[in-house]
Amino acid sequence: MNPRIVIDTNVLIGALIGKKYSANRKFIKLCLTQEFTPLINKTLFTEYEDVISRKEIVDKSIYTESEINEFLDALLSVCHWIKIYYLWRPNLRDEKDNYLVELAVAGNAQFIVTHNVKDFQQSQLKFPQIQIKRPQEIM
Repeated sequence: MNPRIVIDTNVLIGALIGKKYSANRKFIKLCLTQEFTPLINKTLFTEYEDVISRKEIVDKSIYTESEINEFLDALLSVCHWIKIYYLWRPNLRDEKDNYLVELAVAGNAQFIVTHNVKDFQQSQLKFPQIQIKRPQEIM
């Protein structure tokens, strides 16, 4: 079984605006080829949609707006939708990241993939079965 993961938005954006052969793009490609099983819920989906449609992201990307939407559709086609029935409050430095931990717990994820590793290390509530990794560390 492929590792179940939660992809932080900053990795997705890095794949859209980063260098052609960046770790972000390579990692997303591994997700698209189902080397990993990305998990998603309504909150993360809404954040993805919101951020990828921002003018500054579209302007920085080498892709057109239509290609960005196709990219997101492709990623969503390999994601597993997870319902969260219990809210955990790990009290992360960035309060808006708590839902990523909740998604990882609810979906039995092995990894949260992010560039904000330090933000997750200050959690008051620990989940040792979930590792916080950067894309280049998990590949």
